[in-house]
Amino acid sequence: MTSKPLTYKDAGVDIDAGNELVQRIKPLVAKTGRSEVLTGLGGFGGLFALDHSKYEQPVLVSGTDGVGTKLKLAHDLNIHDTIGIDLVAMCVNDVIVQGAEPLFFLDYFACGKLDVDVATGVVAGIADGCVLAGAALIGGETAEMPDMYAEGEYDLAGFCVGAVDRPKIIDGKSIAPGDVIIGIASSGPHSNGYSLIRKVLQRAEKATIDGQSVERLLLEPTRIYAKAVLALLEKVPVKGFAHITGGGITENLPRVLHGDLHPKIDLASWQAGPLFDWLAATGNISDDEMRRTFNCGVGMCAIVAATDADAAIASLSESGETAWRLGTIEAGEGEVEYV
Repeated sequence: MTSKPLTYKDAGVDIDAGNELVQRIKPLVAKTGRSEVLTGLGGFGGLFALDHSKYEQPVLVSGTDGVGTKLKLAHDLNIHDTIGIDLVAMCVNDVIVQGAEPLFFLDYFACGKLDVDVATGVVAGIADGCVLAGAALIGGETAEMPDMYAEGEYDLAGFCVGAVDRPKIIDGKSIAPGDVIIGIASSGPHSNGYSLIRKVLQRAEKATIDGQSVERLLLEPTRIYAKAVLALLEKVPVKGFAHITGGGITENLPRVLHGDLHPKIDLASWQAGPLFDWLAATGNISDDEMRRTFNCGVGMCAIVAATDADAAIASLSESGETAWRLGTIEAGEGEVEYV
């Protein structure tokens, strides 16, 4: 008995579908282009020529991240065109806190069976995020791996490279007592805490806030602060930035401090917003747990001298961000102090 000849498609990998995806996303990638990009899609590696005229001592800054279990919510709601923005944001927002300009981005998309429509939606979001960040999407990888993922599910990872002049690296070493912490508003939970969020959703009745379903609000993409931060750096000598991700203000602000210092946060300076209020009430989550799990409405912090605080807030506002005096830097080691 002669066995039927096997093909890669019989094993669950459709090369033709992968080729179709590449063709579909080429115009999406093109809109992210920068003059330094030397190659298009299809090569073995993306080429990017660093513009040395912009830097006397260029230092590359790299970051990689994913979107976590926010992907599960995207799968459940069958909404795939914003999750790519989250992916870019999580990487880019980490790179810019060093004072770096995002230069280029690559993505990794893995699934059990490639759905070209879904994958195109995801990459469209990635391209949108790159435009918001000013970074070029110069390559990526689509991995179709049968039996590795449940039907309809996929995973994402992203990689960003930026550059900063060595003398302009922001490392927090000049932060001193009396400096002001500027809060910059988030667009929601961003891409952190979704394992807890999904537990809350499991015990909750269907709910709406301001006419929108809670689930849809929870898919609001992570805010990308790159252009606002770069504009701020042109006007104000920022001493430190903190990207408020997993761990919230409680865990992330101390990461940029050196020596005998701690942050003092004014709880009356802002309101987390109705979505965070709903999560806390529905999940019966304590204030401490909320603050060390979620950003609670603060997606990024900038630390400046007190004399520069008003100018910093004005610059961020001009860039379309909501910013305010969140607190101060105090002498003495210790945890974040909430008052």
